[in-house]
Formats: sequence, structure tokens, C-alpha cells
Amino acid sequence: MFYWLAKYVFIGPFLRGVWLPWTEGLENIPDDRPVIIASNHLSFCDSFFMPVMVPRKVTFLAKAEYFTTPGIKGLFSRMFMSAVGQVPIDRSDADASRAALNTGVRVLKSGKVLGIYPEGTRSPDGRLYRGKTGVARMVLESGAVVVPCAMVNTAIIQPPGRLIPKLRPRPGMRFGKPLDFSRYEGMSGDRFVERSMTDEIMYELMELSGQEYVDTYAAKVKKATGTDTGFGAREAAEVRELGERIPDTRAG
Repeated sequence: MFYWLAKYVFIGPFLRGVWLPWTEGLENIPDDRPVIIASNHLSFCDSFFMPVMVPRKVTFLAKAEYFTTPGIKGLFSRMFMSAVGQVPIDRSDADASRAALNTGVRVLKSGKVLGIYPEGTRSPDGRLYRGKTGVARMVLESGAVVVPCAMVNTAIIQPPGRLIPKLRPRPGMRFGKPLDFSRYEGMSGDRFVERSMTDEIMYELMELSGQEYVDTYAAKVKKATGTDTGFGAREAAEVRELGERIPDTRAG
């Protein structure tokens, strides 16, 4: 109930009215079967703009930190994330991660929509990084189709460390054609199949977003540099140029 109130009464009208988000390809999201929306991840606000624009309810596998942060801020974060049906994933514990994946599969088997960031974390520099195979495992165990989604301009609107998003440029979402992996039915656990599926998803994201692809994990890059400070001036300029090359249209 709170999800729909937030989407159509509180948060949704505010985001639509202030930022004027645009979409392309909303018709590619099936309305009668389980769907994984696999998106690139540029900003914290990705998880707000995309669900607001998708007609169906979108549940995300959220970082555990949103549920475990202490203090008043943490309390409100837990209340909000839980109320809108988000699923925490503890990336420091393999068993907890497995439990989160199982929860994601249950969401999908009930015919719902699950939002996933295959990169596992926000891009540190605006490029698209190697996807983790958890998305493929959930596809194989649930029979869901995958709709790739390219977020546009959100890194400029709210780079890491910025609390209040900028008003411009307009955020955009481009949804690709559904990817059907039924040809791999029964192959869950085959790491070569899961890697092939994940790479296919990431290729579609690269084509939709126009981002440069880097065949390494974003988390590895962040660990190597010791930072998660997001975009410097050069990186922000590159992302802005990329956003300007993508048509600023509204559909759906």
C-alpha cells in the first residue's frame, strides 16, 4: 500500500514534476510474467526514478547498509526500504547473499518485477563494469525474462556524496527488448552458462547506454583505488557528453 501511495501521491508526482524524467521502451516490459529489470548503476537516485516510471511494482535487492545504519537516519532508512518491499543483501556474507538471491527468486516466481544492478555497485567513473552472475542464476531458477535498462544523466544529477540532486539535466531511462534465456533451462549452476548470460545482458546495457565497457568488477576498482568518491571533473564531463548524445525524448 505504501509503495503505491509513494508512487502516485507523494514521491512520484514530485519527481515527475520537478525533474521531468523521460523514458523510451516502456512497452518492452511484459505485464503478465516475471521480469528482471537489469540496469546500469550511476547514482543512488537510480532506485527512485526508475520505479516511478515503470507501471508495475519494482522490488530491488538493496544494500544491507540501508537496513543496518544506526541512528535516526538509519531508522527512517529501514522503515522506508521495508515499507516499499526492498530486499536487503549482505555482501559480506556468502550465506546471506544466497538467502537474498533465494528471496529474489521467490519474488519472481510470484510473477513480480525485480530490479537488479548486475555491476553490484555504482560505477566509480561512469563506465560500465563487468556484471556479476547472480542475475543469471535468478533467471535460470525463476524462468523470468530480462529487460535491460540504461539510466541516463543520474550521475550528473546526484553523484556519490551529494545529498540533494541537481535539477538538471533531465534523467532518462531506456528499456531494451526482453531477453529470453529459456534455451538454458535446467542449467542453473553451470558457471560458463551463467557467465555467458550475464555478458549478454551487459552487452545490451552497453548498447543502450553508450557507456564504455570495462571487463573487470567495479568493486575491485574501488578497492584498488581506495575511494568511492564518484566523479571528478573529467569524468562528469564525459558522462554529460554521453547524456547529450542520447535523445531527450519522453515515451510511455
